[in-house]
Amino acid sequence: MPLPPPPPVPDVEIVIVHPPRLAPLGGQAAFSVVRIGPEALAGEPRLDEALKRAPGVSLFRRTASDAANPTTQGLSLRSIAPSGAGRALVTLEGEPQNDPFGGWVIWSALPSEGLEGAMIVRGAGSGPYGAGALTGVVALQEHAAVDGLAVAELSAGARGSYRGVAVAGAPGLLVTAAASRTDGYLAVRGSQQGAADTRLSLDDASLAVRLQRTLGAVETAARVSAFQVHQQAGLRGARSNATGLAMSLTLARPATEGVGGWRLQAWARRSDLENSSVAVAVGRVSTTPANDQYDTPAVGYGANAALQGRRDALAWELGADLRLADGTEHERFRYLAGAFTRDREAGGKTLVAGTYAEAVWDQGPWLLTGGVRVDRSRAYDAVRRERDIATGALTLDQVSPDRADTTPTGRVGLRRALSPAVHLRAAAYAGFRPPTLNELHRPFRVGNDITEANPALKPETLQGLEAGLGGDGPVRWSAALFYNQLRDPITNVTIGIGPGIFPSAGFVPSGGALRQRRNTGRIDAWGFEGEAAGRLGGPAGQAIGWRAALAYTDATVEGGAAAAQLTGLRPAQTPEWTV
Repeated sequence: MPLPPPPPVPDVEIVIVHPPRLAPLGGQAAFSVVRIGPEALAGEPRLDEALKRAPGVSLFRRTASDAANPTTQGLSLRSIAPSGAGRALVTLEGEPQNDPFGGWVIWSALPSEGLEGAMIVRGAGSGPYGAGALTGVVALQEHAAVDGLAVAELSAGARGSYRGVAVAGAPGLLVTAAASRTDGYLAVRGSQQGAADTRLSLDDASLAVRLQRTLGAVETAARVSAFQVHQQAGLRGARSNATGLAMSLTLARPATEGVGGWRLQAWARRSDLENSSVAVAVGRVSTTPANDQYDTPAVGYGANAALQGRRDALAWELGADLRLADGTEHERFRYLAGAFTRDREAGGKTLVAGTYAEAVWDQGPWLLTGGVRVDRSRAYDAVRRERDIATGALTLDQVSPDRADTTPTGRVGLRRALSPAVHLRAAAYAGFRPPTLNELHRPFRVGNDITEANPALKPETLQGLEAGLGGDGPVRWSAALFYNQLRDPITNVTIGIGPGIFPSAGFVPSGGALRQRRNTGRIDAWGFEGEAAGRLGGPAGQAIGWRAALAYTDATVEGGAAAAQLTGLRPAQTPEWTV
């Protein structure tokens, strides 16, 4: 008697839940956009390294986040005058990731495995993104919540390096956890090493939890994340410790298909930074403490809203956003006779509120997009007090006036399909970046050089033009030329040479210089960028993928009356070629 057939294998429904999002209007096709997919992200556990697949993406010191000090992890695009504060905006599902005090990005808090993609918009992108998108935007998309274990990885390497990461989900839940450590490397090599040098060690950990539900037609998501990064800076006695906590709540009612609907988001971030620096003796035989930034509590709050609609070939979006930052640094300085003799409290508040309108007309081979935006930014409630540690006597109580600015920006783009596989595009844009609390209020010292803060700084602005040609098919390619002008860039300007006594800064020793952050003239930059990608042989899953990309940037400073000595120079940390 034949056995009965086995029961059928039950169908397993795989539920993939994305964060609440509105559909893109489609206007990005007219701008210089690079998309980095999950395959590329999976190949680089540190997000900043993965983003460098797009030429022109640069950190201030060109050192990856596994060794760079947190204060130098500011991101810029197109190699236009990178700075520690960063001249590009980084968002995760609409929530800004730039630090509320310094504008830098703690990349260890954003493990690549927790993301499903990144969209890099090169060129000023204020539009719907808001303040800080001076040289462009990096818009990150978080991993969808899948029922089960999505990623689990443990690795080990040289120099005592270990890393573990896990991404897991359940219906309506996503958890991403990562931790790593490394003994690091010696930044100074060979015979130049001395007793002053230590390894660039790192210990970091991050955790993010997203819980979401659908209430009728409204999608909701609450996200909480935390991180800690401890680094040794490569010099004996120099180290940093960065911690942070972020929360967001998002509500959205997208259209059932295509463009339309509304989205609301509120977020809050809290960060703290401990950072110490040292002076190095001749011959690198020893170090001497220079400053001890022992506490830098900062909080950022924000909200954004968007409303979309479509009528025939026209799609539009109206929106507004608000960001508030409040932070104060506490620092010991003036090291004499084996101890710090001064204590400083410096900080304040900043507020940026903006509203925008953007539209896209997509008809046949033509696509036209444009948008306008107006922002009101304020810097207020500044404080800078310095005391003698031994006596508690007040040595400086600086009063700074409040400052407010209104900055209009906008962008327009045009794309024309020349054939089913080839298109031509052109764009013009303007963006801005208000100064950070760090730039406005925190002076610092490196060796004998002192850099003063400047509470009178005004926003940086950028205007640009670009044109490009691209194609789709077995080989996807693009090429573009661009011209950008950055006005009022915030730069460290030399205003005195030691030895001497100066207001606020005090005594500057021999061989030292006194500098101050100032808005200086402009930076003109033009360049070329191109890339191509495709697959070699075999069906999907068996083919070999390839990609090549390059960018060239020629940037020159026009210092004006504020910094005539910089006129004709190339901005620091600005590479000509990236390939």
